[in-house]
Amino acid sequence: MKLGIVGLPNVGKSTLFNAITQAGAQAANYPFCTIEPNTGVVGVPDGRVDGLALMYKPKKVTHATVEFVDIAGLVRGASRGEGLGNRFLSHIREVDAIIHVVRCFEDDNVIHVEGSVDPGRDMETLNLELIFADMETVQKRGEKARKLLRNGEKKYQEEADAADKMMATLESGQPARLCPLTPEEHEITKGWFLLTDKPVIYAANVAEDELGKPAPDLPLLKTALARAEKEHAQSVIISARIEEEIAGLPKEEQAMYIEELGIGESGLDRLIKASYSLLGLISFLTAGEDECRAWTITRGTRAPQAAGKIHTDFERGFIRAEIVPYPTLMAQGSMAACREKGLVQSCGKDYVMQDGDVTLFRFNV
Repeated sequence: MKLGIVGLPNVGKSTLFNAITQAGAQAANYPFCTIEPNTGVVGVPDGRVDGLALMYKPKKVTHATVEFVDIAGLVRGASRGEGLGNRFLSHIREVDAIIHVVRCFEDDNVIHVEGSVDPGRDMETLNLELIFADMETVQKRGEKARKLLRNGEKKYQEEADAADKMMATLESGQPARLCPLTPEEHEITKGWFLLTDKPVIYAANVAEDELGKPAPDLPLLKTALARAEKEHAQSVIISARIEEEIAGLPKEEQAMYIEELGIGESGLDRLIKASYSLLGLISFLTAGEDECRAWTITRGTRAPQAAGKIHTDFERGFIRAEIVPYPTLMAQGSMAACREKGLVQSCGKDYVMQDGDVTLFRFNV
């Protein structure tokens, strides 16, 4: 899973990236301190993997991973190449989903590229730049389809219709993901790699002393959440500075600090959970003395295809999957106890994998 962190300059984007990846990207108080995107790979926090590790004491423990990409701050006019905009837009095309960091804090020491803090305006500015870039793409696709239609190639009628629908949506200021397409049209437009077709999570970045306060008491935050809701987009409230503080602590002290703050879990955990939900991802687990590991798959994946994530031979020679839900395994204390009590499911090719399935694949090639 590859997540692109975007936002206007000086909204806390690189500070958040540094905190969640501890990669040390530049976070300066001026636009375009980041030009090439920084990338960082982080393990997905998953207590189930840790629980299996305690049970099996394996040689190796492997969590699922997420790649975060810190994409340089976009500015008004980016779709026309302003502020190296075209390079930034091309980086967005390469990610699975977008984390749009929105500044919801006042700080006289951190300049704002627009001169004032206004989350609604900032969200609209960035969204419009992506929409403008998409309009250019859709226009070219539509013109090409109509040209081929005039040459007698009737199969391009559906593509021309999809382009017209998409252009109408974009011209109304709506992102491509809200365009009412048929399943066939959606398959066509998927190949256009539109920026606003990517799923979005808004990360509302609040000041340290505002994290945990009710949104109605914070006008800037309230504006950002209302805008996200209007777009049917997910939102997560974070404080990039607090994430930076958490990241700077030893592992054993992080949980204690989070508890002291009363925020339940870190912003990283919340962002990853929201991203998994947004992209329809789940994890199944494998466990043994050699390794305990989480594997990321799309919700709805059947057992043979899940086996193929481990090795293509597992899918090719799939016989069955032996599965115990993680809570059942933990309650019984061992796989042997689960077998004795008949709690291990023997699943065939049609079995749809569930989140937290502890799985042993049987195969023969």
